[in-house]
Amino acid sequence: MTTASWQGTVIAESDDTTVVEGNHYFPAESVRAEYLRPSDTTTVCGWKGTAEYYTVHVGGASNPDAAWYYTDPKPEAEHVRGRIAFWRGVEITE
Repeated sequence: MTTASWQGTVIAESDDTTVVEGNHYFPAESVRAEYLRPSDTTTVCGWKGTAEYYTVHVGGASNPDAAWYYTDPKPEAEHVRGRIAFWRGVEITE
């Protein structure tokens, strides 16, 4: 089981992650949505498309733009559609 946690709280866990460029992409249904807040941030990846972000919010603390996803990935990145990845201090353990 792969888990994503921040500040000691598990925010996602799944046996079905997809690893792309060293990042685990969790199925959206395996992520505890109560810890995510929408962000206005977007970035563009040349081969995956436009990433949108969430701020991770746990116990009154916020980690801005610590989760990202691709609503409409480019064809070569279709395997990340419906998945969420983490960074900025979110700990991934396998």
